[in-house]
Amino acid sequence: MMERQTYLLIDGENIDATLGSSILGRRPRPEERPRWDRLLEWSERAFDQPVTGLFFLAAGTELPTTFVQALIAIGFKPVPLSGPGKIVDIAIQRTAEALVSRDADVILASHDGDFVDQVSALCDGRRQVGVVGFGEFVNAAFRGLPGVRIIDLEYDVGAFNSALPRVRVIPIDEFDPLDFL
Repeated sequence: MMERQTYLLIDGENIDATLGSSILGRRPRPEERPRWDRLLEWSERAFDQPVTGLFFLAAGTELPTTFVQALIAIGFKPVPLSGPGKIVDIAIQRTAEALVSRDADVILASHDGDFVDQVSALCDGRRQVGVVGFGEFVNAAFRGLPGVRIIDLEYDVGAFNSALPRVRVIPIDEFDPLDFL
């Protein structure tokens, strides 16, 4: 009998886009991107079992060889894809659907609401399910799913070498309109 495991499904383009557009306001530099090995290690500790990390990439006609080699070196299985449309989303959706019939736990690294139906199907009470990203940008529909653990890539995982800039959310009782006028 196979040992139970966790599948870590990475939508790297989504994480990178959120980091760039919503947090940094520009394209992230390599040193500002997540340390994916830390997420893999965190997942193994948090779910207390082996993790298979699948990193989905839209490769088009050219594969980012250096990045793919780095992913392999740290223990991921890169999944390079080509074709029209949202190929990474389609591949992650199909993978999550295939995992419903497996006795395995699942962590999705994405903020994208396109995966809510698949994650919902995994929330069957038989497994641990997590969604990892920047907590404030994770699609709100994930929060309503029973048993889903929302995991912050920066604060829970510690996947960055330095603190990222964040917008302070102001409690209404501290709000002063003069601060903005």
